[in-house]
Amino acid sequence: MSSLRLASGESVALDENGFLANLDDWNEAVAQLLATEEGLELTESHWEIIWLLRDFYNTYTISPAMRVLVKQIKAQLGPEKASSIYLLKLFPESPAKIASKIAGLPKPTNCL
Repeated sequence: MSSLRLASGESVALDENGFLANLDDWNEAVAQLLATEEGLELTESHWEIIWLLRDFYNTYTISPAMRVLVKQIKAQLGPEKASSIYLLKLFPESPAKIASKIAGLPKPTNCL
């Protein structure tokens, strides 16, 4: 297990995959640090997806896999943002996994 060091000096525990060990530790500062660990600088477009994921998790208590995430984005943000290509530009390699990590959620069950 590892941890993130916040500017305040506090540590936030991470699991073996780099996800928050305690989901209640999440806040926007933690998201920024997790994004930096992934080599990302968060933009408004990233935050749209992060907040959508958090709302989804609060409703269904699971992190959505890619297909479900795209469907949710289409319903809430419109078809122009509901594509794997769009998400890969924001969260390279594994959008559902990386976006869930930054959103402070558990790893989607079908992500490697």
